[in-house]
Amino acid sequence: MRVVDLAAPSEPVPPGPPDVLVAVGDPRAAEAEFWLQRATFTLTEAAIADRRAVTVPSVSAAVAELEQRVARWPQAAAVCDDVLRAVDVAGPAFPGVITESLAYSTLQSGPEFRAWLAERGPATVPALPDPVQFHRDGNTLHIRFNRPQRHNAFSTDARAALLEALEFALLDDDIDAVVLGGNGRSFCSGGDLAEFGSFDDPSSAHLARTRHSPALALDALAARLGEAFRAEVHGQVLGSGLEMAAYCGRVVCAPDAVLGLPELALGLIPGAGGTVSITRRIGRWRTAYLVLSGATIDPATALAWGLVDAIE
Repeated sequence: MRVVDLAAPSEPVPPGPPDVLVAVGDPRAAEAEFWLQRATFTLTEAAIADRRAVTVPSVSAAVAELEQRVARWPQAAAVCDDVLRAVDVAGPAFPGVITESLAYSTLQSGPEFRAWLAERGPATVPALPDPVQFHRDGNTLHIRFNRPQRHNAFSTDARAALLEALEFALLDDDIDAVVLGGNGRSFCSGGDLAEFGSFDDPSSAHLARTRHSPALALDALAARLGEAFRAEVHGQVLGSGLEMAAYCGRVVCAPDAVLGLPELALGLIPGAGGTVSITRRIGRWRTAYLVLSGATIDPATALAWGLVDAIE
């Protein structure tokens, strides 16, 4: 990881992927625009609306923590930066989802994820009935994650059930509104960690993610319904839970919500389409900050960034 002052002279941009680059200093500096755009993200202690920058209580403390995290998971950090820079937020979701999944599978075969698996040890995914519930009320389809015992951690069976519900909505032209929520204390706490590493090989995992992708169905439904496709999030809204909610045309956030992307600590990057959905909402810079820092944010920050649309 490289740290650069916003006042430093601009440099020729070399070909190929850059290092993880964190900018610090005064956003009003003469060369600041070059580094704001070039950096993975910028840290500042001043309140700033620029989506390329993140306000933190202490820049020096934030840099020190980031250096430790990037040093521990250098491959995942670099791949995250590469993928986020490659995403075209103005383009269709499909290329971004494919790029993300290939990168995710690459990391699944790498030493950082293997080290996490070894530290976790053997695990068994509990069989829970009806992992996703959905019912129709007039022309509105209500979809709810239903693994409350595990904060609605997202599992393979939940993915299949969610995809079934989304395809039902996509095939029925009379459905003009969809509400996505979660039963229990949380909307969705991310992927079920007990299930990670259960695929025999990374290529099979890639095909499963992309051939049966809720992300692409979520994106298609949002394109059709706009704000009538609403996510109602509360409690833990982490990892894949946040990634999926961000696709919806409108995200309504409860005051108790905690939002974040914790995947780096597994030696991974977001893998449920979040490099597309979250980047569309808050830009690659703040998305990178959430991944590399592992920080969670509160609803007020999420609203200010545009990650959610309302707090209710």
